[in-house]
This record gives sequence, structure tokens and C-alpha cells, in this order.
Amino acid sequence: MIERRTGLAAMAFFVLVPGLIAQQVLRPPAVPLVTHDPYFSVWSFGDRLAQDWPRHWTGKVHALCSMIRVDGRTYRLMGLEARDAPAARQTALRVLPTRTRYEFDAGGVRVSLVFTTPLLPEDLDLMARPVTYLTWTVRSADGRDHEVALYYDNTAELVVNVPEQHVVWSRPRIAGLEVMRIGSKEQPVLETDGDDLRIDWGYLYVATPAGNRPQTRITSHRAARQGFLTSGRLPSADDRRLPRSARDDWPVCACVFDLGRVGSDAVSRWLMLAYDDLYSIQYFGRNLRPWWRRNGRDAARLLQTAGEQYSVLRRRCEGFDSRLMADLRRVGGPKYADLCALAYRQALAGCKLVAGPHGEPMLFTKECFSNGCIATVDVAYPASPIFMLFCNDLLKALVEPVFQYAASDRWRFDFAPHDLGRYPRANGQRYGGGEKSDERQMPVEECGNMLIMATVISHIDGHTKYAQRHWPLLARWAAYLNRKGLDPENQLCTDDFAGHLAHNANLSLKSI
Repeated sequence: MIERRTGLAAMAFFVLVPGLIAQQVLRPPAVPLVTHDPYFSVWSFGDRLAQDWPRHWTGKVHALCSMIRVDGRTYRLMGLEARDAPAARQTALRVLPTRTRYEFDAGGVRVSLVFTTPLLPEDLDLMARPVTYLTWTVRSADGRDHEVALYYDNTAELVVNVPEQHVVWSRPRIAGLEVMRIGSKEQPVLETDGDDLRIDWGYLYVATPAGNRPQTRITSHRAARQGFLTSGRLPSADDRRLPRSARDDWPVCACVFDLGRVGSDAVSRWLMLAYDDLYSIQYFGRNLRPWWRRNGRDAARLLQTAGEQYSVLRRRCEGFDSRLMADLRRVGGPKYADLCALAYRQALAGCKLVAGPHGEPMLFTKECFSNGCIATVDVAYPASPIFMLFCNDLLKALVEPVFQYAASDRWRFDFAPHDLGRYPRANGQRYGGGEKSDERQMPVEECGNMLIMATVISHIDGHTKYAQRHWPLLARWAAYLNRKGLDPENQLCTDDFAGHLAHNANLSLKSI
């Protein structure tokens, strides 16, 4: 599929001019680590993984910690804890469409840490699966054998909006896996909407194969990290002081892998970081399940399936990354390819795929630090080329909520809506005049966007069946553009920071 649409990649995929970036060195403003949706979204804001705590895209700390112990001496791989332990020397960083790979040297061994998020758009069930794999691979770098142990933890910051909220934890029994679960005590499912928010319902899972004999504990950050620093071990039992606030001695889900003696042969260990948000989107008062949960699936089945498919998915992701990067290099060169790999992760992490009221796929975007609107049409439109290239079903899922809303009695205007509400609650337009007034709307902008996306859907399908389902709306919007689009009146466009503009040539082109 990637090869078949190389021309489309050149024209549409992220719409960049390769010559303008040919002399630049890619330095991501934030490195993607765990990138699934606007809530389960963890990034490194530093050039080196051990120079800062990983953070949610909003900038709030979502602490992940990793260390390696080599011959009794401990080095930091990720996070700022244990400043008395030196940071391992980071030697490489590579961001790929489905993986982020770090390389380190520490104490005579070479370590790779790979974050794999299988965002494979041709497989909706897999793309929607909220599971990221962390894989450590260690080998000797000096020809000698070394005693090696690996450490990982995450705080409860990943399950609360603010660290003052109380959390609880448990250990679900899932065959073949060692599992830890943590979540907020109150579980306010879909009770709030906004922009600078983090999820505070559902549960985070840390799971790893029991056959690797990991040591796992849910305990305070100090007990877990100091235990590893001093002895390479964790406390003998879980902390039972719960519920308590996420910042009260910072409870963590910790895991230690004792690799024993490591020589020139690589030794690997892996775990899964997963988030079950239970319900993802409120759609006109109805709470919608995440797509992966639609047929009664639950977290236990999710983790079992993801664990069983680890090796297969690792190879699939490697193959997808290799083919896409080769395609992008042919189109625009290596630096263009690197930039597009980062944009791929950013674009898909800004969306949430859910099962609609009738079981249909619906893809909801979130505006980030611009009021937090959900399903904004002039956000969907610039994101649409990635779905045009990879999966027409996702492009349909992107516009379907807007079509349904515009066809309802709630929307009384003869132009397309701007948005459906504020993430994660799609209960009616919030921007501008909302549903009450045509003031501060984007009529030409959004009509043009919807018509263009519907046209592309039909072009890719090779027929107009999808467009025909929504023909009354498309005809109404086309008529509006015929009346108002050639020489637009004083109105807003997607660049609303510029204010109202009349005779906007960009809008004229879009309406044509």
C-alpha cells in the first residue's frame, strides 16, 4: 500500500517541501515514548532521556524511571531519580513511525531501550490497542562478562489529572503475566472536559511475562528506587497504605529484571504499559467505548493478546517502519523521512478511535492548547492526508461524527459546523456562536473542508456510496459555497488568530 501511493505521499503526506529542511538536523521538540491518544501520551522533552522526567504532552510530569545495574554500580537510563547514580551515556536516538529507540553505554555494556507502539493503520483493532512495549536489550561492549540487572517504574501521575488526587492499586491475575494495576480512587468517568487536562479515570497496567521471573512491587518511589540502588532488589512486599494521593510518597509500579551474567550475546527483557480508559468519549450524552473494547473485550484479554503477539508485532512494526521510511526517503530524502516519522506519531496520538452508537468506527481529534475542542473540522482537514495515504476507513471515521451532528436537529445552519464540543465530550459545538448564532463561525472554511474530504473518500473508494449517504448535507454545503465562497464575506478561517478577513483568497480556493 505504501509503494502504491508514493505519489500521494509526495503531494500530501504532511505537505512539506524537502528542500527547505535539507540542511537541518532533526532535534524533536519532544520525543514520543508512549503515544496512543490525547490522554495516554508520554514524551521526553529533553535531548537525553535521563536529563528530565518524561511528561504528558501538556508538560506535566508523567514519571517513568529506568536504571541499569552493572557489576554492582547503578546508572540512570530514564528519569531524574537517584542523582547520586550517574546517567548512562546516551549514544543514539532514533524516532521511527512506530518505534523510538535509544542506545546507551554504561559500565562496559551496551543497552538499547525501544518503545514500540503498534500504530499500524491498516489494522484498526491493533492501532486502537492502548499498549506500548518497552524492550531492553543488553550486551557486553568490552569483551567481558558483566552482572546486569534492569529497573523500571512509573508513578501514579499517569492516572490522575493532578497529583493531589487519591489512587488505589491491585494485582489482577492474568495467566502467563505478572500484572500491576493502578488508578484513581474516585473514577470520575468523562465528568470533565477541557484543554490542559490529564485523564483521571480508568486504569494503568504494567505487565511482563511471568516466565522471565521479574520482581515486581507496588510501593513508594523511595523504597523501590533506593532498594535497587543499594542491592539490586525491591522491597519484599507491596505497600498496603492505600488509598493515598499520588504525591504521598509517590507510589510506583516497579519491576526488576535480573539478567545474571551478560556477555557478547544479547539478552532482552520487555514489558507492556497499557491503559484501559473504560469509556473514551461522550457523544451527545452517550458514553462510547474505545474501539478495542467494543465487543465485550476487557483489560485481561487485551493484555493476554498483546503479550502473545509481542514477537509478531515487533517484526510487523520493524517492517512497516522500514517500508515507510524507504518510501519517504525516495520522496524527500533522509531528513524529510525523519521529520515525517515524528509527524506520524504526533498526528495519530492526537486522535481517539471509538465505537459509535451503532458500532461504527469514529475517530475524534483534540485541539491542543487552543480551547481543547473535539472533532474540529479545520483540524481534521490538515490531518486528513495521513488517513488518505494509509486507511480510507479512518478518513471516514474522522468525518462521520461531523456528518451525524450536522444532520441532526441540533444543527440549524446551512453551513458545516466547526466542532462537536470540548474533548472528550462531544455534546455540541463550543466554538464561536456554537449552536445559537452564526457569529464567529467558519462557514466557508468548514464547508470546503468537508466537501474536499468527502471527495477524496469517493476517489479512494472508486465509488460514491459514502458520499451518497450524506448527499443532502453535501448538496447544502455546496450550494452555500456557490453563494458565498467565490468572494467570501468578512469571516473567520482556520487562522482565527488573524481575526475576521474579507475577500480571503485561501477560502476562495477551498470553495472552488
